[in-house]
Amino acid sequence: MRVKRGVTTHKRHKKIIKLTKGYSKSRRSSYRKAHEAVLKALSYQYRDRRNLKRDMRALWITRIGAAARLNGTTYSALTAGLKKADIQLNRKTLAELAVNQPKAFEAVVKAAK
Repeated sequence: MRVKRGVTTHKRHKKIIKLTKGYSKSRRSSYRKAHEAVLKALSYQYRDRRNLKRDMRALWITRIGAAARLNGTTYSALTAGLKKADIQLNRKTLAELAVNQPKAFEAVVKAAK
């Protein structure tokens, strides 16, 4: 007996079309274009989850460097001083201190000197 696959195919197509909410024109309505768009979007999503980590680290380093210069040192000298003084603060925490609590950051810089 022959198996008709219309129900299965329709379900699979509906699943892809549902993922294209917010897309425009044929990328929303045509299954073929929608499938291409979803595959591309998922690959961008995968890539950018990694790029976000890179971008945030660069931002933290920039903020720490700017705050360090205001306190009369450089980023590299500050990190070397922190390592020598055995102060284990990560870049994210240092950047938060530099932006939101300049006095605390100044104290950390003095301890690193």
